[in-house]
Amino acid sequence: MNRINPAKLRNSKWTAVTPRNREKHFLVSDIEFDEEGVVISCQLEAVLSKNHYPIDWTELKNNEKWIQGWK
Repeated sequence: MNRINPAKLRNSKWTAVTPRNREKHFLVSDIEFDEEGVVISCQLEAVLSKNHYPIDWTELKNNEKWIQGWK
């Protein structure tokens, strides 16, 4: 499991273990918090195509799907 601090998630870099549509490298482009500091929404931006994808931020903890950094 990747350890993630939600406060440091914005602009973090991620590599998809199984790329789709030639999209492998991503940046966390947007993240929203509620009043208690709980993550409401998270959005990834593909580096190659600039497409945006909503994602459950806890999914980034899964080592079988995501690697922290660009590999």
